[in-house]
Amino acid sequence: MFSLKRWNKAKVIVAKNNNWVFFDWSASSRVQMFGCGAVAQTLLSSGTQCTFLTINFAFGLAVTLGVATSGQVSGGHLNPAVTFTLRLLGREPWKKFPLFFVFQSLGAFLGAVVVFGMYFDALWDFGQGQLIVVGKNATAGIFATYPAKHLTLINGFFDQIIGTAALILCILAIVEEHSRPVPPGLQAFTVLVVGLSMGYNAGYAVNPARDLGPRLFTAFAGWGLEVFTANTYWFLVPTCAPFLGAVVGVLVYQLMIGCHRAEVKEMSKEEEERLRLATLEDS
Repeated sequence: MFSLKRWNKAKVIVAKNNNWVFFDWSASSRVQMFGCGAVAQTLLSSGTQCTFLTINFAFGLAVTLGVATSGQVSGGHLNPAVTFTLRLLGREPWKKFPLFFVFQSLGAFLGAVVVFGMYFDALWDFGQGQLIVVGKNATAGIFATYPAKHLTLINGFFDQIIGTAALILCILAIVEEHSRPVPPGLQAFTVLVVGLSMGYNAGYAVNPARDLGPRLFTAFAGWGLEVFTANTYWFLVPTCAPFLGAVVGVLVYQLMIGCHRAEVKEMSKEEEERLRLATLEDS
C-alpha cells in the first residue's frame, strides 16, 4: 500500500531534482512537438508539404535545440537510453533513472497533445471521421512508430538495437573529455544521421520515451488499445530494444575508447610536461 510516508519521500525526491527532470521534460515535449508535427504535415498532406527528409531534419534540429536549451541543467538527455547509458558508465546515480524516464515520457506525451490539437481537423478529415491505427488512412503513426509491412519482430529488435547503439557510440565519442573541442549540441546531429540512414524499417524511434509517451496519448485520445496490440505487440520493440542497444553501444565504446583512456591521459600529461619544459628553456 502506498503510504503517506512514501508519498512524502517521493515529493522530496522530485523537489531535489526538479531542475533536472523538468528541463528534460520541457525539452522532450518540444522535440515531439516539432518532430511529430513534421510527420503530421507529411502524412496529412499526402507528401505535398513535407518529405521523409523533412522529418529527419525536423527531429535532428529539434533535438539540437532541446540539448542546447536543457544541457546546462539536466545534461540534455531527452532519451531514457542516453540516461541509462550514463548509469551504466557510473556517471549518474541509478536512483535518478526512473524519474528521468517518467518525465521524458511525460514530455513526449505533452508534445503529442500539442500536435493533436494543432492538426485535429486535418486528422479527422484524413481518416474520414475515424482514428485508425494501421492500414489505409492510418494516423497513429504520426505520434508513435510502427513497422513497415516487410519487417518482423526479430528484425525490428535488431533494427532498434543497431540504431540506438550507433546513436550512443557517437554521443559518447563526441563528449569524450579527451576529444578535440566540438561545437555545443553537435551530438544531437547523430539523430539526423541515424534517421537518414536507418529510418526505413520502422521510423528509428531509438528512444523509449519518444515512442511510449505519444503512444499512451493515442490510446487515450481515441485510437484505443490497438496502439499496443497492433503488429503483434510492436510497442515492446521501441520500448525495450533501445536499452539493449545502449548496452551494445557502451560495450563498443569501452573497447574502442574507454579502455584506452588511461593511456590517453598519460600521453596528455607527457605532452603538457614537454610543453612546460620547452617554455622554461625559451624563457
